[in-house]
Amino acid sequence: MKKVFLSIIIVFTICSFQKNEAQVLEKNIEKFIDSLYIKNKNSVGIIIHIESPKIGLSHSYAVGYSDKNKRQKLEANQPGLIASNIKTFVSATILELIENKKLKIDQSIDQFLSNNTLKLFKSDGYRFEKIKVFHLLSHTSGIGSYVDDGYIDFVNKNPNYRWTRKEQLERTIEVSDLLGEPGAVFKYADVNYLLLTEIIEQITGKPFYEGMRETLNYKNLDLLDLWMPTLENKPIKTPELIHQYWDTYGWDSKKIDISWDLYGGGGIACTAENLSKFAYQLFNYKIIQEKVVLDLIYKDVKVEKPWVHPYYMGIYEEEYSNLKGYGHGGFWGTKVIYFSEIDTSIAIYILERDQKDLQKIIINRIIDFIKKLPN
Repeated sequence: MKKVFLSIIIVFTICSFQKNEAQVLEKNIEKFIDSLYIKNKNSVGIIIHIESPKIGLSHSYAVGYSDKNKRQKLEANQPGLIASNIKTFVSATILELIENKKLKIDQSIDQFLSNNTLKLFKSDGYRFEKIKVFHLLSHTSGIGSYVDDGYIDFVNKNPNYRWTRKEQLERTIEVSDLLGEPGAVFKYADVNYLLLTEIIEQITGKPFYEGMRETLNYKNLDLLDLWMPTLENKPIKTPELIHQYWDTYGWDSKKIDISWDLYGGGGIACTAENLSKFAYQLFNYKIIQEKVVLDLIYKDVKVEKPWVHPYYMGIYEEEYSNLKGYGHGGFWGTKVIYFSEIDTSIAIYILERDQKDLQKIIINRIIDFIKKLPN
């Protein structure tokens, strides 16, 4: 009986120590974010979420404003547009379909696209029977991009224009040419992910956003503050979207029709907590459970001129504070990175896109704080 009682005391003491360490860590991180914001108020606002269960940390924090004109206080539970961070969600959906034996990563994409799409790209010399699923995921399909200076200028002059996915696919043909054979060249282009969402629709028999929600099972993952604005209704209890800015063009995310970045290249709105938890669960085999399938996400398609970071299947690799991390960033100043060595995911929203370099400073400092914890 004494041994049992002693064991209980030891467990309780360890848990209390971990809780105290986590609380101290939270305060240190908050003080750092506050001090950084004071020096960089042009960032408008900063939201972070750290998901690190093994050290007892699941913590969100925000500083600044959600609307710089009305100077409304930014809250940590407010959602934002994550833009290209959706690419990891699309990739995870494809991998889950692979795990469910509905698709193979090396299958030709011509088997899963509509006749209209096949006809459109064939008219410009593309041979989709040569392009594999992994080429789309890794941006090595050889397909050009519909996003160029002309596209940004059009959005700037016509912020309320409602784009369709079909128009964006057609614009790809109009403004760009075949870049090379599949697997020969890297070109980061949203069109690859628009085609992947069409594949999701063909396999699931549902609009891609419904197919993703059902395949990934957002509810089971506790991603309750996640939706695709204008395609899905905002969850009832979810706070209003933040404003996200790009001062270079004078953009306010709430004054631009989201359709310019909606159909797989971007589109999801969620909290930093949801984004961080998604990454944590993905890289810990809670979504795709077969190791051999999830590990496909690290598949490296070698090209002559790779991107600035190694890009795999909807994720890229970056180094912070001497640790390799995996994740993605988004147009509006969002980023999530998972670090396996410390089993931690970090999501950051910088509300002014032009200040997104602050992400690196924040991630480096958070890692340094975690490294200093006693083993």
